[in-house]
Amino acid sequence: MEKADTPLHSVQQKIREACRRARRDADEVTLIAVSKRHPASAIEPLLIEGHRHFGENRVQEAQEKWPALREQHPGVQLHLVGQLQSNKAEDAAALFDVIHSLDRPSLVKALGKAFDKTCRQVPCFVQVDIGDEPQKGGCPVSELPALLAQARDAEIPLAGLMCLPPADIEPAPFFALLDKLARDHGLEGRSMGMSGDYETAIMLGATHIRVGTALFGERPAN
Repeated sequence: MEKADTPLHSVQQKIREACRRARRDADEVTLIAVSKRHPASAIEPLLIEGHRHFGENRVQEAQEKWPALREQHPGVQLHLVGQLQSNKAEDAAALFDVIHSLDRPSLVKALGKAFDKTCRQVPCFVQVDIGDEPQKGGCPVSELPALLAQARDAEIPLAGLMCLPPADIEPAPFFALLDKLARDHGLEGRSMGMSGDYETAIMLGATHIRVGTALFGERPAN
C-alpha cells in the first residue's frame, strides 16, 4: 500500500484541509490515534509511517501493549482518553504522557499523590460533561471553576478541557461551548472531535482530536 493510500495519510489530509478552511496552522492540531482494543499488529503500521501520538482507554490494556511497542519505536506519546479510577492513578502517572479524563476532586487528590510518588508531572485535560450526560463521566459545567481551582492548588499541570458530545446530535454547539469555557478559564487545549466529527471540531478550535475508527476500522469485540 502506497503511503498516499493509507488511512493515516487520508486523515492527515482532511486535517490539513479543515485547518485551511479555519485559517489555522495544521501544526496546531495533534492527531491522537485511539488504539483501544486493537492489537499491536494493527498499531505497527502507523508507527512505521512515523505517527507517535496514541490513545488508550484503559490503564491495564496499555500496560500490556505499549512497553514493547515503545521499546521498538522511540518517541511515542501515550494519551489516556478513557475514564480513570482513582486507584489506578499511580499506574496512569507512570505510563501515560497526557491524561484527558480528570473529572472530579477525588481524582485530583489521587493524581497529585501519584505525581509526587512517580516524580512525573503529567499534563491533564479536565473532562467536561458538556451534554449533561453523567453516565459518560466528566465534570458538570457548573462545577468546572471549583475543580480547576482544586487542580491548580494541587499543582496539577492543566493542558486544557476535553469533551464527548452527545451521540446523534449536531456536535458543533458543544464544541463551541467547550472552546468558550477554555477561553474563559485561560486554558489553551481543547481535546474534542472523533472519527465522525473531527473536521467540525477543528473548525471550532480543537487542538487534540481523538480518532480511532477512521484509522483502524471497527474495534474488535471485547
